[in-house]
Amino acid sequence: MRSHVAELAEIRQQVLSGPGEKATAAQHAKGKLTARERIELLLDEGSFREVEPLRRHRATGFGLEARRPYTDGVVTGWGTVEGRTVFVYAHDFRIFGGALGEAHAAKIHKIMDMALSAGAPLVSLNDGAGARIQEGVTALAGYGGIFLRNTRASGVIPQISVMLGPCAGGAAYSPALTDFVFMVRDTSQMFITGPDVVKAVTGEEITHNGLGGADVHAETSGVCHFAYNDEETCIAEVRYLLSLLPQNNRGNPPPVPCDDPVDRRCDSLADLVPADGNRPYDMAEVIEEIVDDGEYLEVHERWARNIICALARMDGRVVGIVANQPRALAGVLDIEASEKAARFVQMCDAFSIPLITLLDVPGFLPGVDQEHGGIIRHGAKLLYAYCNATVPRISLILRKAYGGAYIVMDSQSIGADLTYAWPTNEIAVMGAEGAANVIFRRQIAEAEDPEAMRRKMVKEYRAELMHPYYAAERGLVDDVIDPAETRSVLIRSLDMLRTKHADLPSRKHGNPPQ
Repeated sequence: MRSHVAELAEIRQQVLSGPGEKATAAQHAKGKLTARERIELLLDEGSFREVEPLRRHRATGFGLEARRPYTDGVVTGWGTVEGRTVFVYAHDFRIFGGALGEAHAAKIHKIMDMALSAGAPLVSLNDGAGARIQEGVTALAGYGGIFLRNTRASGVIPQISVMLGPCAGGAAYSPALTDFVFMVRDTSQMFITGPDVVKAVTGEEITHNGLGGADVHAETSGVCHFAYNDEETCIAEVRYLLSLLPQNNRGNPPPVPCDDPVDRRCDSLADLVPADGNRPYDMAEVIEEIVDDGEYLEVHERWARNIICALARMDGRVVGIVANQPRALAGVLDIEASEKAARFVQMCDAFSIPLITLLDVPGFLPGVDQEHGGIIRHGAKLLYAYCNATVPRISLILRKAYGGAYIVMDSQSIGADLTYAWPTNEIAVMGAEGAANVIFRRQIAEAEDPEAMRRKMVKEYRAELMHPYYAAERGLVDDVIDPAETRSVLIRSLDMLRTKHADLPSRKHGNPPQ
């Protein structure tokens, strides 16, 4: 028995050391960590339990039969993050460039099935060269199995993709199916067709990072939710995100002790937000003022900046915040902002995270490009997401809320549980100037002093239909509150709604706008 145990120890050492020091040095020379180093950063110390470390491929041809390394280029298993179970798989770029073959895919399929059965988050640490060409169509079929499992796990367990190297072709669709995508600048790229193919087909010349780097996907395409300068920071932020998410759709995010008083007054809000609806301000400062200790994690921070989507805590409990950002495009809704917020609302609803919506929206962005780009269809995605959400929903109108954008941003008429407003709020079909120009067009045109008449009509319209208490008088706003009491009002409302239960109509699934 002792000799067999010694043999096992030798094999395990081969598994842990991988293909050798030269391959490890080459990985480090690229500024990248190895698969096992990444797992050590992600999971609590000593908690990782590997699954199928001795797996090897059985393919033949093209020299594969002579190269049968243990793990087959992917490390799979489970461990804990802050004491809670998390499943993980990490491509080992040192082995076959992390390319996916039959055995490699089977290991990933197994760990995905285990994560779904156990009801625990799944984190993929991606650093692979795509399908293993030598194995042909069996490698492609392996991707199909991953996509199927991504889809079945969607909304059931949190799925996080961490891009730490190249991800090209069909391999890019797995991250796109997950809840969150992290990338590291300079070392990770995602694209369907690489620069060489692009040049051959279109004649355009572009670098790998220019085509599918972290900044491109964080700012332009919206594929990436978070981008960081190094792997250590990136993986640390993955741990932080996991602390804000539940294990699965049957539980709630874990609460934490909170020293920030529930009844803390937010007197600075009166100075942060100008009463003049045409003056910009930073909505991020409002969020910092009302959440616990001013801490929040913004999702898609650099894409569609005219809307903020963030996870934070209030009285130690996780909330999702959707807020217009007046500093960018005056906080209007456009195609990208609608898509960004819709996906975030759906994620929060799937994982029992209450929603707080902060409104200061002048409407939808007008323009030919927006109309031809399908703003109707994309705006409807946000409307559908809110209408379909059954988690506690509270909306707060800070200043203006005009037109269809007011309705779409979780108004009471589409199911918000509670709607509050500050005394600076203006809820209307459109701004007073535009409304007066339409309603009183003839009077203004026929007046001796059209400009004076226009000012008079604007004042009259604002006094009649846009005063802060008009909506409250008609039951469309539950209360008008002092901005300084915002934190207290929101937390106490969330406490009341904690046991909310809502059933949707019986159906296989809805057919949301695409």
